[in-house]
Amino acid sequence: MSNVSAAATVWNVPNYVGELYLIGANKTPFLNMIGGLQGGAIAVVQAFEFPVAQEYNLESAAQPSITETASLTASSFLISYVRGQDVNTVQIFEKTISASYAKQSMIGAIYVSGAGNVMLGTQPVGNEMDFQAAATLQQVAVDVEYTFLQGAYQKATNAGVAAKTRGMNECCTTNTVNASSAALSKTLVDQLLRTMAGNGAPFNNAVIFVNAFQKQKLSNIYGYAPEDRNVGGVNIKQIETDFGMLGIVWDPFQAAGTLLCAEVSVCRPVFCPVPGKGVLFRDSLAKTGAGDSEMIYGQIGLDHGPEEYHGTITSLATS
Repeated sequence: MSNVSAAATVWNVPNYVGELYLIGANKTPFLNMIGGLQGGAIAVVQAFEFPVAQEYNLESAAQPSITETASLTASSFLISYVRGQDVNTVQIFEKTISASYAKQSMIGAIYVSGAGNVMLGTQPVGNEMDFQAAATLQQVAVDVEYTFLQGAYQKATNAGVAAKTRGMNECCTTNTVNASSAALSKTLVDQLLRTMAGNGAPFNNAVIFVNAFQKQKLSNIYGYAPEDRNVGGVNIKQIETDFGMLGIVWDPFQAAGTLLCAEVSVCRPVFCPVPGKGVLFRDSLAKTGAGDSEMIYGQIGLDHGPEEYHGTITSLATS
């Protein structure tokens, strides 16, 4: 089975009987945790580029040595704290769906191998355009999930340059541990958490996101299965650390060689709405023949907050 990059017709998108099932990687746990595409803690902006954090830092802690005489001259201890601005960008998500009038008419015809389309009664899809739109929205959701994790930042400098939002893996520059192709271990996790703590990560709602391979590694590292005649195995969903309880989430769209520890309390989706249409909408396109064409369109980005609140272990072994 494969998808087609063309309008749906009677012949390239045949009807079948039986319950509909979506197969393949389709879970979006990170997106769901930070608000999703339909509500929650979303933000709306009026320009593609938007601020994610206004940061400042203190000097290294030290014991003052100030005499009474020196204290009479307050200007001797003058200091100013400089703020910085971190930004990200929304980007365009767009998909077009189309179905011929003939295809939309064939709601009672079922494809039978060797016999073509024959009348056998109704099948689960009663409206082809609605089905295609619903499937396309699911596709947008997984594209957003992938982008929010693995997206590489690019600012649109003119109409011919695509804006690309920065994902969580790329945003982590202060707190990152290079595993140098070593297998995931408690030593590496401890090093990451220690680095994050040293750089001020709050660990208010920190969650570890990993691909399937690293999820199994974490269960092997932290798991302890009590003896039982009927039940075996472990599925570690939380770990207790010196810096708080961390959730563990398997995300099919996280890079296999990267462990992400994200402070999800500061993350949220960002939308740049189109006036009169909304933030993620279905819009009719101009007719060019005997069929209907529509577009699913949205301008979406990630507010990841201060990058110092997150961390990654990169270049992990994946086999």
